[in-house]
Amino acid sequence: MTHGRYPIYKGLQKPLIYRGFKGKFIYWGIGSLIGGLAIGGLIGAITNLFLGGFATLALMGAGLAYTFMKQGDGLHDKTRHRGAFIHPAHLSISYETEPDLSGELSSAIKNRQTDENREKDNL
Repeated sequence: MTHGRYPIYKGLQKPLIYRGFKGKFIYWGIGSLIGGLAIGGLIGAITNLFLGGFATLALMGAGLAYTFMKQGDGLHDKTRHRGAFIHPAHLSISYETEPDLSGELSSAIKNRQTDENREKDNL
């Protein structure tokens, strides 16, 4: 019994694009339209119909422009640092030389000699 191979559709591997908006920015654009319509309608109901219409168009346009600008930065918000960064190396690891204990050793030897001399004097 031989097993046949069947092609598996793995998607387009590209973000969804609608009228220039990609991925999550589609929702941002829809939110800009709905938010501009709601706030502009509220302004129109409270003050003047013409002022509300102008506010609706201005808020929708500003929201869509902001969405386009944010989309230019990329799908994921990353801070982009311009320039070269040099990290100084503060390493003090030394494998070839041993620490200088000559001062400590000489004082230990002198203390031992004085202890031996005291023992001889006591005998």
